[in-house]
Amino acid sequence: MLGWLLSLPRSVKRVFSVFADVLFLIFSIVAAYFLTQNGLRGHVPEIALSFAISVPLTLLIFTKLGLYRAVIRYIGQHAFGAVLAGIVGSALALSILFVFFGVEDKGNLIFVYALLATLTCGGARLLMRMSLVQMNNTLKERVLIYGAGSSGRQLAHALINGDQYHPILFVDDDSTLQRSTILGMPVGNPATIALLIKTQNIQRVLLALPSASRIRRREVLDALESLPVPVQSVPGMNELVNGDMRIDELQEVNIEDLLGRDPEAPKLKLMHANIQNKVVMVTGAGGSIGSELCRQILKYEPAMLVLFELSEFAAYSIEQELRLLIERENLNIDMRTILGTVQDRGRLLSVMQSFDVQTVYHAAAYKHVPMVEFNVVEGVRNNVFGTWYAAEAAIEAQVETFVLISTDKAVRPTNVMGASKRIAELVLQAIAGRAGVKTCFSMVRFGNVLGSSGSVVPLFREQIRRGGPVTVTHKDIIRYFMTIAEAAQLVIQAGAMGQGGDVFVLDMGEPVRIDELARRMIHLMGLEVKDEKHPNGDIEIRYTGLRPGEKLFEELIIGPNVKGTEHPRIMAGDEVALHWNEVQLLLNQLEACCKSFSVDALMECMKSAPIDFSYLNESCDLVKQAQQTMKVTIQPDISSVRAKSA
Repeated sequence: MLGWLLSLPRSVKRVFSVFADVLFLIFSIVAAYFLTQNGLRGHVPEIALSFAISVPLTLLIFTKLGLYRAVIRYIGQHAFGAVLAGIVGSALALSILFVFFGVEDKGNLIFVYALLATLTCGGARLLMRMSLVQMNNTLKERVLIYGAGSSGRQLAHALINGDQYHPILFVDDDSTLQRSTILGMPVGNPATIALLIKTQNIQRVLLALPSASRIRRREVLDALESLPVPVQSVPGMNELVNGDMRIDELQEVNIEDLLGRDPEAPKLKLMHANIQNKVVMVTGAGGSIGSELCRQILKYEPAMLVLFELSEFAAYSIEQELRLLIERENLNIDMRTILGTVQDRGRLLSVMQSFDVQTVYHAAAYKHVPMVEFNVVEGVRNNVFGTWYAAEAAIEAQVETFVLISTDKAVRPTNVMGASKRIAELVLQAIAGRAGVKTCFSMVRFGNVLGSSGSVVPLFREQIRRGGPVTVTHKDIIRYFMTIAEAAQLVIQAGAMGQGGDVFVLDMGEPVRIDELARRMIHLMGLEVKDEKHPNGDIEIRYTGLRPGEKLFEELIIGPNVKGTEHPRIMAGDEVALHWNEVQLLLNQLEACCKSFSVDALMECMKSAPIDFSYLNESCDLVKQAQQTMKVTIQPDISSVRAKSA
């Protein structure tokens, strides 16, 4: 019956509502008459006529106050106010009409009529709403909200009116809220969350802790990891305050909450030193680190920001994002987007001189280890010679500060990417030691950043969504992780501390076992790892073996001497540098190998360089392999031709 009513057109539903209200009013006046007139019952014609005149007035008030426009499923205080106003108007009309028709001593009849009419007209709607909500809730997923504070209550309100989730109860760390009721839902103790999930048939846990510290969120996730339900969270406080996201826009648990730590507040003096009122240029501005550097730089009021990028799409994307940011924050910052490659020294010099660049953050690099392994020559050209050309252009253009974004893979490298970045470091160290160089060169070395291109985190998440398997190269492999925002902030601050030729190393926190990371992500998505102990699990973890040049453990420091700086998360490494003559000789050798596309000679040249390059595999450069395959294929044909000629 209820389903049939819901399927009717809205105009028909309104007719039904009016008809029902008339019946409720008739019932109320009749019931009030028999309940209050215990003695002599008279004036029936006058009462009936007065009532008949008052009904249209009551319905008119209902209509004017929007009672018949209200959707029953979402009916609220306004609708009940309309009911009350209509009944009060009806009661006043009856009082006046009773006086007019000479009906006396009927005040108790009018009072009981008004009470019954309010209960029937309002109560029927409330009962209908409760029935609809209950029917709708049976189709929604039952959820538990962790956090009964302001965010938790806002989330519950949004979900109650939504069509996807049905909040059943809260849990909260605050003992004063426990055993209380909020929005009709009980507040439980987080210590009993496993029992509550089982007894209340909870299908999902929603974290409403947007302002909690990252350490606290990590503690909560540690406690929730073993639960057999997926865990999601509301957006962070910054996104909510900025209006970027709504409270009910649920998202997967941020990996920062699993691995990260609370960021150190940036030192404004260091953030402003090389940016405020200066022309700043970022190479590789469309990449993961480069784009975040641009976002951070805009906050500290540069006179101009120059985006230098090879990829047209990446340049366009970051330019549009930054222009929206400038407009939204009402910033008075000039911005220029330049297409170009760091392998073209003339282009770099032209750009730096044309815009009077004062600070350069050199983030342009090929950094994906397997990709560089497959493209050795281009990897060396971009990472080594791109850095050299950018540095020489900076000197000629009288740039004040030049900061190289380096990597932990440059420490005792085992792959081409790491070796190329270590040579790039040696180039800058040697240039900084040349006589007459006024540009301050420094480099900042750090490990993996969360969410960068090629990062395991989005890869794992996508693999889990597809049903697995999740691919891990080795069971014991560990990596350091840092958020992109924190890395960019620390790069800017480290560059401000440079004196010339400095190698700065960022404190990456505790290393993370990748296998454990994969397992935690699977558990927090409400799934179980499929292995020998759990053959009926959901997601298999498959170990694919270390890729060419990949290490089990990454390092950040080469030499034994590490000094602290004025920032607790930035260290300065005291490492051996080469003289410019030695570096120039190495560059000449590398350049000759690149020009001849001799991959083997290039690899031998890097192995002979003083960078502790331990490359144990045979080069897997794709062009070299194709050339070797072609030689093997062609050789028998040449032999057969020679045999026939003989």
